[in-house]
Amino acid sequence: MDRPSDCQTNGGLRGSQKRRGGVRNGLLATVCLSAVLAGCAGPAGPAAPGAAPARTEPARTDAAPAPKAAAAPGGPVEAADRGAARVPAAPPLLPGLARQEEEASSEAVARQETAVRTALETAQRWGLERPPLKALPRPATRARLTPVQGVKLADGRPPVVYRVPTDDKVVFLTVDDGAEKDPAFTRMAEELGIPFSAFVSDYLARENYGYFRDMHAQGVEINNHTINHRNLKVLDYETQRREICDQQDQLEQQIGVRPRLFRPPYGEYNDETLRAAASCGVQAVPLWNEEAFPDHMEWRYDDRQLHPGDIILTHFRGTDIWKATMPDLLRKVVNDVTAAGFTLGRLDDYL
Repeated sequence: MDRPSDCQTNGGLRGSQKRRGGVRNGLLATVCLSAVLAGCAGPAGPAAPGAAPARTEPARTDAAPAPKAAAAPGGPVEAADRGAARVPAAPPLLPGLARQEEEASSEAVARQETAVRTALETAQRWGLERPPLKALPRPATRARLTPVQGVKLADGRPPVVYRVPTDDKVVFLTVDDGAEKDPAFTRMAEELGIPFSAFVSDYLARENYGYFRDMHAQGVEINNHTINHRNLKVLDYETQRREICDQQDQLEQQIGVRPRLFRPPYGEYNDETLRAAASCGVQAVPLWNEEAFPDHMEWRYDDRQLHPGDIILTHFRGTDIWKATMPDLLRKVVNDVTAAGFTLGRLDDYL
């Protein structure tokens, strides 16, 4: 028979022990409470030597598996995890700005490929051997003119320029007079991105200044080539001045811009011509080193080559004179210039 515990016999003490009962009851209550709490919480440490083994309950088959205890950093669980094969993590999404830059880069490549393809198709449509070389960016400032080959300077006179001082492989197409007004020519130049400058005489342009206004609207400067296209070198000063200044006024009225550049007909001029031009506000007098025709080029120098800054002359003429069209002329010029490794620039941007 099991021996009753002190807690169970506490109530059966004889009267001789009652004087000590209050103190002992309190102590026993404390001990009993401590034992109960200890039994609930489980042993706090290893059992004392000789102590009876703790009673264990059989494993329950219907119980949910206990959650895996988290291992301390560097412990055996973490070490095992490090040795196990891991599923590769999904690559992180690019931040918003980087994603936009990547998309912008792809779009830029696509735009460039489209531009190259379009340029080739346009060149083929106009019968060119290859697309013209891309025009150089417009220079921030115009060339500073000094007395070198191709430039003639005199005090109080606008400079006379056959070749613009530049190291860039660029040449300049200029078209004179204004007799032929072929819309296919300006359309071809616009579609191919070919810049040029026009020098117009009133007696040829006055029947249709609208053609030249449209040309100006697409970026072509309309410059002065006198009223009546006379040889100025044989005229007196006042007559020369009227030829030049009256055309300045006419172009300002018809086009909306007073020209900066003036070219004397036939390239003929004298000091009186330059003095008259200066009085009308002319800033430079460009002449030329080459003259273009639909089937050949005429050269000023024996090397028969283009040079950086060369000015090319041609004319607004059609099949009645050339037996060819203005697009035929432009095709010849662009093919020759491109084959020589040059690009065409706009003279007014440089001079």
